[in-house]
Amino acid sequence: MARQSETYICQSCGAVYGKWAGRCEECGEWNTIVLEQSEAGPPGSLAAGSSGKQTRGKKIEFTTLAGGGEFEPRFLTGNAEFDRACGGGLVPGSALLIGGDPGVGKSTLLLQVAAGLARAGQSIAYISGEEATAQIRLRAQRLGLAEAPVNLASATALRDILATLKSERPDVVIIDSIQTLWSDALPAAPGTVTQVRACAQELIRFAKSSGAVMFLVGHVTKDGQIAGPRVVEHMVDAVMYFESEQGRSFRLLRAVKNRFGAAHEIGVFEMTGSGLREVSNPSELFLSESGEPVSGAAVFAGVEGTRPVLVEIQALVSPSSLAAPRRAVVGWDSARLSMLLAVLDARCGLDFGRHDVFLNVAGGMRISEPAADLAAAAALCSSLFDRALPKDWVVFGEVALSGAIRPVNQTDARLKEAKKLGFSGALAPSAAQGDAIKVAPAATLADLVGWTRSQ
Repeated sequence: MARQSETYICQSCGAVYGKWAGRCEECGEWNTIVLEQSEAGPPGSLAAGSSGKQTRGKKIEFTTLAGGGEFEPRFLTGNAEFDRACGGGLVPGSALLIGGDPGVGKSTLLLQVAAGLARAGQSIAYISGEEATAQIRLRAQRLGLAEAPVNLASATALRDILATLKSERPDVVIIDSIQTLWSDALPAAPGTVTQVRACAQELIRFAKSSGAVMFLVGHVTKDGQIAGPRVVEHMVDAVMYFESEQGRSFRLLRAVKNRFGAAHEIGVFEMTGSGLREVSNPSELFLSESGEPVSGAAVFAGVEGTRPVLVEIQALVSPSSLAAPRRAVVGWDSARLSMLLAVLDARCGLDFGRHDVFLNVAGGMRISEPAADLAAAAALCSSLFDRALPKDWVVFGEVALSGAIRPVNQTDARLKEAKKLGFSGALAPSAAQGDAIKVAPAATLADLVGWTRSQ
């Protein structure tokens, strides 16, 4: 007979301990280690059945890389931005994990996607563990989706959900959310690491065996990470975050992992009274609409995934009366800003050490690629010299510690996007060449400083 074993598991990262501790050594979180009980076989048994006797495995069959059979094509959801973030559509048999802050619009997005798929002839199973079916119907009426043939259910028992899915055989399954499910085979409470891992594993196994697309909605922690063990992120095929900035209407669906497409691809939406609206040209959201050029502003030609996006970077440099001048940055890495200021001081002789520096990425966009170094430096120099940069020019390039400007990838895509939006010139690394618009090469930061002073 199987015996119960007591283990202590961190609810943040899934680390297992033999006894309770106040702080997890793996992730550093406090008061996240909880006692969980699980069924265990006899000590030393690798594959024990319910009777406690060791069972024999069966032989698995191998195949070649050439394989046999045809790959099933992707199918589109009818939502172009969602399809872009997924890598060009949904792959049959795939599992996708979607996380986001409470109230950001995860359920609204998936309901709109489900309605679009249902109208295209796909059979949809929308199972909610957080809302009653009446609440989902009210949202569908508000979004104008009440007539879409989507099958709704409210359930949390994994055994019942799997039995229903095996009977109905839907094409797409939406589970909202994975933290609400529980398996009666485990004594742990719903939402614990053991339950989340076991329920996710069973649902993903069903998706792989049946060919259904599985959407799992996940809660996020206060740090913005999907709650539960990271092993769930490793099991699924794609992990996407639905993000928004407080007080702004736009939403970003960002793929941080995708086995069937480009990572860090984004889909852009705007939240309206009638639901989420696709934004086909996101550069319009992140560019200033002011008529006259002002100092301290530079337009950065960036790339998110495979999509070029133009963003305005704003800087303010003012004399400081403090012994330690202030450094504030929004939408960019603060460590990157400190490095850039040090390079400008050391290589170009600029005196930022006695100035307060504030840097902001307009529109609430967050930039992580190193290609934004040159645009940030241009905005800083423009504010320091009080010289406005041309509004019809874009800037991009990576800055090395030596002060050299390093080339970046997808230069042609950046220049074509700039031309499409009416820009006439670009300050870029020396290796950049393009027929779309005029390119002013910059080999070092000294070239940038000279170009800024000449404006």
